[in-house]
Amino acid sequence: MTFVVGDNCIKCKHTDCVEVCPVDCFYEGPNFLVIHPDECIDCALCEPECPVDAIYSEDELPEGQEVYLELNAELSEVWPNITEKKDAPADAEEWDGVENKLQYLER
Repeated sequence: MTFVVGDNCIKCKHTDCVEVCPVDCFYEGPNFLVIHPDECIDCALCEPECPVDAIYSEDELPEGQEVYLELNAELSEVWPNITEKKDAPADAEEWDGVENKLQYLER
């Protein structure tokens, strides 16, 4: 089992989660983070650290966000690893809670 970064991370991209990950399985894109499914050890430390509730256990992904399981796997193979917290985008608060943000994902 793995944890998955979902829709609400897009354009919010808080990185509080990466510092608590004991196996460094987060990868960073321009406006989104992903978790490498083969590296995640299902420790659940990242989930409560996300200030926008964008991280889910794969068996608890909200309905309609199943595509993020595949996206996390795909993008974690090409994006660079991130292990330290960075500042969130200046407009992150404006994007928190906006639904259906997949169209804004930058690869």
